[in-house]
Amino acid sequence: MKVIEYAFTCYPVHDMARARAFYEGVLGLKPTMVHDGEGGAWTEYELGGGAFSLGKAPGWEPAPQGASIAFEMENFDEAIAALKAQGVQFKLEPFATPVCRMAFVIDPEGNTLCIHKRNAA
Repeated sequence: MKVIEYAFTCYPVHDMARARAFYEGVLGLKPTMVHDGEGGAWTEYELGGGAFSLGKAPGWEPAPQGASIAFEMENFDEAIAALKAQGVQFKLEPFATPVCRMAFVIDPEGNTLCIHKRNAA
């Protein structure tokens, strides 16, 4: 068995409109697929070789301690300033590691996501 890439990652949401307002309005993602069906909803944003998704389904709950996606930012400092200016809640303030800088924020649904920038090679 060999995993060759990730297809998608999905965050569960309670309120799809509120979640989309954050990911599209605050982070600037553009939806590539939107499905609103009976009992559930799904929105995808193509990023690189896979997709980041929002999903709404009975029994699937957002969780701040669940898995986290890291969004690679073009300009880390500008992204952090923009998030703070919009009142986004930070779980972990920006910090540096030997290979990157990152911060963790909470989306309006309670999920954690990472704002990330790799160091120059």
